[in-house]
Amino acid sequence: MTINLHAAWVGFLLGTAAGAVTGLFFHEEQWLGGYASWRRRMVRLGHVAFFGIGILNLAFALTSRALGISSGLGLPSALLILGAATMPLVCYLSAYRAAFRHLFFVPALAVGIAVVLFLARVLAT
Repeated sequence: MTINLHAAWVGFLLGTAAGAVTGLFFHEEQWLGGYASWRRRMVRLGHVAFFGIGILNLAFALTSRALGISSGLGLPSALLILGAATMPLVCYLSAYRAAFRHLFFVPALAVGIAVVLFLARVLAT
């Protein structure tokens, strides 16, 4: 679906911007508590999540086009976009306050269900 293609490229752009901003501080050994700290790991994960979920959105859009699938994609499409929006958000919120880690089920479940539904649709073709 076209919206997932757009979501993918927006994710790549945001991932690039997030990497550029955080890259300004990575040279400071104790930035956000040091390399192995929870906060710094969550910031890195947020940055990578933009790209990772972006790749899933891109694969979804290109696979559905390549296989000519145009019906039954609404829910997996929406769930992938939800995952793309919430995974980096939960990562950055968790870096701010560790208690936000309890929200990781939202993007993880959204993306997991999207993959299962899309795989079922692909296998049904």
